[in-house]
Amino acid sequence: MVQLNEVEARVLGALVEKEITTPEYYPLSLNALVNACNQKSNREPVMQLSEADVRTALFALDQLALVRTLAEGRVSKFEHRLRDGLGTPLRRDEVAVLCLLLLRGPQTSAELRARAERLHTFEDNAAVVSTLERLAQREEALVVLLARQPGAREARWMHLLCGAVSEAVAASATQRGESAPRVGATAAVNEELVQRVEALEEMVFSLEQRLFALEEAAGRDV
Repeated sequence: MVQLNEVEARVLGALVEKEITTPEYYPLSLNALVNACNQKSNREPVMQLSEADVRTALFALDQLALVRTLAEGRVSKFEHRLRDGLGTPLRRDEVAVLCLLLLRGPQTSAELRARAERLHTFEDNAAVVSTLERLAQREEALVVLLARQPGAREARWMHLLCGAVSEAVAASATQRGESAPRVGATAAVNEELVQRVEALEEMVFSLEQRLFALEEAAGRDV
């Protein structure tokens, strides 16, 4: 069973996310991948990784056959191999759930369903639970249902790609998730703002990649 550190998990999750949300700019260059890892939205915790941090993580993931390096002109690009790198190939719904857990840590099935919209559409909460249970019942479990923490409304799920989840990690995630409960109209407004921020970040990411491609093309023409 693989055991990633938090930087490797962030890099892997960012590659999976961008393959689905911005396929026209995938595989990712190193610069694009650093930006994807350091996004402010849809990341928990927010990180500030350097190119050296990401390079080190990419090397480790390559050794685990979870990332592949592609040479495209003068720029190396990177793609994940999560679907086939963990034994039995993963389905798209399973990849989406793992991606969210890699990027945001422990979450309830309801949180996963709400946040998965850009990656995969789940019909209802039962569909999310079914996906999580398949991942938990594999020969080598990839997720685990954490014990419900005192004061928490629901139990959270977490991936096991970084090893077993400690009680301290579970408790910390619960405190983050429960510290500011949202209800009624406030919840709807907050969710809409989050979606707008995510859409804007995807737009900025796309524009950055388009600019990079234009600069590279101009360099070839000189």
